Amino acid sequence: MGNNSLGDFLRARRARLTPEEIGLPTEFGRRVAGLRRGEVAQLAGVSTEYYTRLEQGRARQPSEQVLQALGDALRFDDIERRHLFALAGTTPGQRDRAAHPAQLRPALRQVLESMDLASAFVSDRDLTVVGGNRLWALLFPDVAELPRRERSMARWTLLDPRARVVWRDWERVARDYVHGLRLAAAAQPRNQRIANLIGELMMRSPEFPAWWSEHRVQERSTGLKRLHHPVVGDLELQYEVLTPVADPGQTLVIYCAPSGSPAEERLRLLASWGSEPVMKGHST
Repeated sequence: MGNNSLGDFLRARRARLTPEEIGLPTEFGRRVAGLRRGEVAQLAGVSTEYYTRLEQGRARQPSEQVLQALGDALRFDDIERRHLFALAGTTPGQRDRAAHPAQLRPALRQVLESMDLASAFVSDRDLTVVGGNRLWALLFPDVAELPRRERSMARWTLLDPRARVVWRDWERVARDYVHGLRLAAAAQPRNQRIANLIGELMMRSPEFPAWWSEHRVQERSTGLKRLHHPVVGDLELQYEVLTPVADPGQTLVIYCAPSGSPAEERLRLLASWGSEPVMKGHST
């Protein structure tokens, strides 16, 4: 192999990955077939200048964290990731606990499924939804149907145009997610999945860069959410955010309606549809 095998490998893989594969909009007249260096750099959370030096063989040996981030940004499988580390002259160690997919305990899933008139889901340290009950899947079908790596309420709210219809006060909800994401990023500076999510939102969400630059942090544990469902109409739901003692890295979010309210009757109507969960926490 040549003197710059690492750079050659990165450049070749970058050229083969299309913007559409990572969810970037198609640009008319785009001259680059694959991804630009700046796009890879932003997805990996490094500067364009540093990534350019890596491709050109002018950078010092990259850290394991940078290599893992590049593997995530370029959608490497396990074999490609091992090859990347070999070219860099190192071997991958154990990634942070937050980087491993969390599992939903059977007992906690049973708790979720026992809530007949409450929409509930559990998210992990990466802000990924690892499980939800049937009513949550009926209330947020667009999220429930996503593959696990994309199943994030924050990501869906900021990137899916349908979320602007579901959330009746979309901007407030979206800003809350941005502020919560900044808090999570500060608490987990080595969590590469959160860093990747921030990079994706920087590139794809028109509002995110300005809101992120405000440096506001916020953690809401209770409140009111106003939604619109295409079948049952408008809903005003109370929410509670709880942390299971046995699973401190997971968060349980519950949406419910006041007893006897119109929203409760609409949830009851929604709950009467179907009998099988739409998604499972172990799906990929």
